[in-house]
Amino acid sequence: MSTKTTETGANSPLPVLLPFRIEPTRLSVPRLAPVHALLFGAGLALLAGTAWAQADAAQLSPLEVIIKWAPLLLSGFAFNIVISMVAMALGTAAGLGVGLSMLSEKPLIARSAWALTQFFRNAPWLVLLFFVMFLVPFQITVFGIKIPLPDWAKATVGFSLPVMANVAEIVRGAVRSVPSTQWEAAESLAFTPRQTMWRIILPQCVQRMLPPWMNLYSLVTMATVQASIVGVSEMLTLTAQVHTAEGGRPELFAPLYGFALLCFFLYCYPIDRFTARLERRFHIR
Repeated sequence: MSTKTTETGANSPLPVLLPFRIEPTRLSVPRLAPVHALLFGAGLALLAGTAWAQADAAQLSPLEVIIKWAPLLLSGFAFNIVISMVAMALGTAAGLGVGLSMLSEKPLIARSAWALTQFFRNAPWLVLLFFVMFLVPFQITVFGIKIPLPDWAKATVGFSLPVMANVAEIVRGAVRSVPSTQWEAAESLAFTPRQTMWRIILPQCVQRMLPPWMNLYSLVTMATVQASIVGVSEMLTLTAQVHTAEGGRPELFAPLYGFALLCFFLYCYPIDRFTARLERRFHIR
C-alpha cells in the first residue's frame, strides 16, 4: 500500500491506503525442462533392462516384482505424503508464531525467538529426529487416560521442528520486505499494531511466502525417507522389506529403489514447476 491525499471542501488531506506494487524480478535459477524428465525415465528404463537381463528365467522379472508389490509400496509412499503434510501443518502454525515473535518490540521475546529459530535451522534434521524419537515417551497419561505415541507421530513432530524454524524465517523476511510506508499509512488511519499486522501486512506477505513455503514442502517430503532409520514403515522401509522377501536378489536393488525414486520425482517435480509459475506471476508489475 501507499499513501495519497484527497481534498475535501475544507482542503484537508486525508490518508488513503492503496496497494503497493511488487517490482518485477528476473529469476536466474535454472529450471527442469520436460526433456530432463524423459532422460530420467530413460535412465530408469536402462537400469530395469540391465536388471532384467541378469534375472533368472525361473524367477519373476524385476518388472513383475514391482507390479506385484506396487500396492504395498504405494501405500508406503502415501504414508510419506501424510507425514510431510502433517509436519508442514504443525511447523507452519508454530513458525508463524515464532516469526512474528522475532518482530516483537520486546527484546527478550525477539531474542528468544531468534535463538530458537537459529538453533533448529542449523541443526541436522536426522539428529532432531533421533532426539524426538528417543526422548519422547511411547505413551503419555492425561487425566488417567493413556495415550499412545506411535513412531510415525513422533517422527512427524521431529520433522516439524526444522519446518517451524524455516517458516519463521520466511515470515520474518516477508514482513521485513513490506515497505515502511505501509506501517506509516496504517498508523495514520489509527490502526493498532495488531490490526496493521493481521489486516494489512500479512495479507500482502502471502504472495511472497508461498513460493519458498512450497519449496520447503518439497524438501520435507524428500526428507521423510529418513524416518526409515528410526523404524517407521514408510516407502523406503517397505522397499527394503520387499527386497528381502524376494530373496535379496542383487538385480532387484536398482529397479525397486528406482521405483521409489520415480514416485518421489513424479510428486515433487510438479510442485517445482508450480512454484516457478507462482514466482513469475507474483513478480510481474
